[in-house]
Amino acid sequence: MKSDIEIARSIELTKIKQVARNYDIPVDEIENYGRYIAKVPHRLIDEEKVKKSHLILVTAITPTKAGIGKTTVSVGLALGLNRIGKKAICALREPSLGPCFGMKGGAAGGGYAQVLPMDKINLHFTGDFHAITSAHNMITALLDNYMYQNRDNGFALKEVLWNRVLDVNDRGLRYIVTGLGGKTNGLTRESGFDITPASEIMAILCLATDEKDLRRRIENILLGFTIDDQPFTVKDLGVAGSICVLLKDALSPNLVQTTEHTAAFVHGGPFANIAHGCNSVLATKLAMTFGDYVVTEAGFGADLGAEKFYDIKCRKSGLQPQLTVIVATAQGLKMHGGVPVDEIKQPNREGLWKGLANLDKHICNLQSFGQTVVVAFNRYANDTEEEIQLVGDHCKDLGVGFAVNNAFAEGGNGAVELAQLVVDTIENQPSTPLQLAYDDADSVEAKVSKVASHLYGAAYTTYSLAAKKKLQMVHKLGFDHFPICIAKTQYSFSTDAKRYGVASGFEFHVRDIVLNAGAEMLVIVAGDIMRMPGLPKEPQALHIDIVDGEIEGLS
Repeated sequence: MKSDIEIARSIELTKIKQVARNYDIPVDEIENYGRYIAKVPHRLIDEEKVKKSHLILVTAITPTKAGIGKTTVSVGLALGLNRIGKKAICALREPSLGPCFGMKGGAAGGGYAQVLPMDKINLHFTGDFHAITSAHNMITALLDNYMYQNRDNGFALKEVLWNRVLDVNDRGLRYIVTGLGGKTNGLTRESGFDITPASEIMAILCLATDEKDLRRRIENILLGFTIDDQPFTVKDLGVAGSICVLLKDALSPNLVQTTEHTAAFVHGGPFANIAHGCNSVLATKLAMTFGDYVVTEAGFGADLGAEKFYDIKCRKSGLQPQLTVIVATAQGLKMHGGVPVDEIKQPNREGLWKGLANLDKHICNLQSFGQTVVVAFNRYANDTEEEIQLVGDHCKDLGVGFAVNNAFAEGGNGAVELAQLVVDTIENQPSTPLQLAYDDADSVEAKVSKVASHLYGAAYTTYSLAAKKKLQMVHKLGFDHFPICIAKTQYSFSTDAKRYGVASGFEFHVRDIVLNAGAEMLVIVAGDIMRMPGLPKEPQALHIDIVDGEIEGLS
């Protein structure tokens, strides 16, 4: 079979204005970024049409390091829905350069279920990530300058909470010292870099409802505390307007197409292990304005992405999926069943059976939110019919819908079974109200405990001295009502990345709490998770090149 980028190049793309026409998106309103990409203004959102559209969330079991193929299934499901006569659109996150050149490669789907042009989407795209990076670091530079210029006036921050960001995996920048080399180089202080998807600006962009809300949230960003213990914000710095200028174009969602010319909105890109892991509210609502069925996904496993989709994105936007699809693979199930990672491509009925416990835990968690759940078995070439049958029979015993997804190899035809299952389930099972994991009025400790104990399986929760100090700060500032965004490893229910399967009875240790006053959420940093990833021994960058004018190695 051809590589992802060979498949992408083999498809003759439709001009983006024609894609827009096919979905009744006013072409005189869109702004072209070349022939095949466009920005669509959020003012086209029609809340009445949003209410009538069917929103479908795609999530997954706890992933392997190679992933589970959630984006491929999301794109494939949209293709399959169109194949059975439904007007479907997918709403996805933008890829980050970090994993694209690092561990996983690209994030535009795969095989014959991709969003296109995949090379541009995986690389600089419309510049949204660059705008977010620039806006974040502009605040840092303006803050440093403010402290430097006003140092003789008695102004100082006793604690600076705002770091820098970069969309590159660079472990060497996690902790740095700035202002070295002389008085004119600024104030010497400790700082550090997070990856751009972890930026509070990224979260704000994905949660903002319009320009006014964007400005309000940026003004509320907490930068630090003065020597008299008063909060110092972007509003105090007086630069919210200039930051909004940098984000003006980035706020508009991006319209592209799939391998079968289905419309796709790709906008925003927070990671789910260190941020809230969902594409923008604006992109989702635009898709729901122009599509009768909208397929969206949330990053990593359901314990991270789906939980945050419900508890943060849905809580804040009023959105509610009518159904959640959970993606499983034979390889992932075998890994969670105790099969060594280098053997998971080989048949192993016993390992697969044991690994179903991970799937069951996720299904139970999703149902606790009041969601109807169906299982999509994402098929790989080395999967056996016996393995597929085993998973299918198990889902039948659970009373959960099951379908095989083969969109990677067959495009929309390979997802017709899944699409029909999704439509039949939505039409035959009435949607129940979303039941969130915790209430706004719960204490921060109670919120963390409810997620860690009920969804992860932790026996108890502990806090470092730094985290306890932040809890006091949260209470003093009146941020107790904010939802929580837990940052932890994506490879386990626990904080131990190698504890596969279903972890239980473990200590859930909170190392730090990051106050995102603009995004209006509290990032709970647990275990040894890093908000700036590092590169692996053999990064994907080693395989990316230009050959005869064509990009090779993107996947």
